[in-house]
Amino acid sequence: MPVTIRDARPDDLDFIVAANNALARESEAIELDPALVRPGVEAVLGHRSLGRYFIAESGGARIGQMMLTFEWSDWRNGVFWWIQSVFVDRGHRGQGVFSLLFRHVMEEAGRNPEVCGLRLYVDRGNDRARAIYAHLGLHHSNYEVMEHVFRGPTSHRED
Repeated sequence: MPVTIRDARPDDLDFIVAANNALARESEAIELDPALVRPGVEAVLGHRSLGRYFIAESGGARIGQMMLTFEWSDWRNGVFWWIQSVFVDRGHRGQGVFSLLFRHVMEEAGRNPEVCGLRLYVDRGNDRARAIYAHLGLHHSNYEVMEHVFRGPTSHRED
């Protein structure tokens, strides 16, 4: 069945929350706090300035998602779109769903003169994702992500 990509709607809330929970379990072995994740998704769905979700569908069923957030670059006088919360249902993995989501975002970015680039972060141990991202033309930058987390889950792995 063909896969279509569309902007998320408020009725996608339950799917996105479930996908985010599954993503956190699979990728970082953490459980998300329902008191944070649900209103966090609602915030993005209600305020496009915070981000955008895209939904992949096949046969009327939601099978994947991707979120964008935005970072202003004064050095480039433009916006980086950060790819986040990427999830594809297990039964549809290996069928190019992520590639379709990524290409959709690339096309949208290409039509928006404010966008100066795409960025994402990936767990150092996720070799499969890293290979897919490289195949799609993403490369390592000279930056490392550092953080201080005030609330919500965080991975405590030492790599």
